[in-house]
Amino acid sequence: MKFSESLKRNSDFQKVYREGTSYANRYLVMYVCKNHTKRNRLGISVSKKVGNSVVRHRVTRLVRESYRVREEMFNSGLDMVVIARVSAKDKTCQEIESALLHLGKLHGILI
Repeated sequence: MKFSESLKRNSDFQKVYREGTSYANRYLVMYVCKNHTKRNRLGISVSKKVGNSVVRHRVTRLVRESYRVREEMFNSGLDMVVIARVSAKDKTCQEIESALLHLGKLHGILI
């Protein structure tokens, strides 16, 4: 099983935004950039436009869990930033997981 870390520093997020490629669907936007290591790093961004802190934290947990369950399907050595759109706030875990896998296919990072 792979082990992924989190993107925490603002400079790491900015690097992915600057150098990475992005694709979007109805619920999520994903930026991907290579990090030249053997591990993936995942950053999740949920704006205040999505809702109050309870709603934002729920969306963050759904994205993180969707990635964790399907982590073995993603290539290694990537920095990924997932941005939740306002339409993601009322969605189920299965819908978020499906949106995440769809973006992985668009980026060509699924095994």
